[in-house]
Amino acid sequence: MAQVDVSVNGQSYRIACEDGQEDRLVDLATMVDEKVLELVNQIGQVGSNRLLVMAALIIADELVDLKNEAGSLQEQKDNTNQQDTVLALQEITKRIENIADQVERA
Repeated sequence: MAQVDVSVNGQSYRIACEDGQEDRLVDLATMVDEKVLELVNQIGQVGSNRLLVMAALIIADELVDLKNEAGSLQEQKDNTNQQDTVLALQEITKRIENIADQVERA
């Protein structure tokens, strides 16, 4: 297990992660630090714990919005796929009927 030093709001934290995940952990910590910095710029230094909780809540809110959007897009895709399937089946049915008509006439 790897150990990575990250900095959030000017404080260093040593965090464990799976081997090979070090760069990802640093990137995630940078995202959290940026969110905390946004909060500091808006409301000032109100304590690390409060800032970290607020940042976590904002990030969680963004995650929920993205999950909802992804679900909505998947639903739209599923509906489109169903419509495409219905149209394809209708076309196949027409072709079969045309072939059947030709066979009856022959």
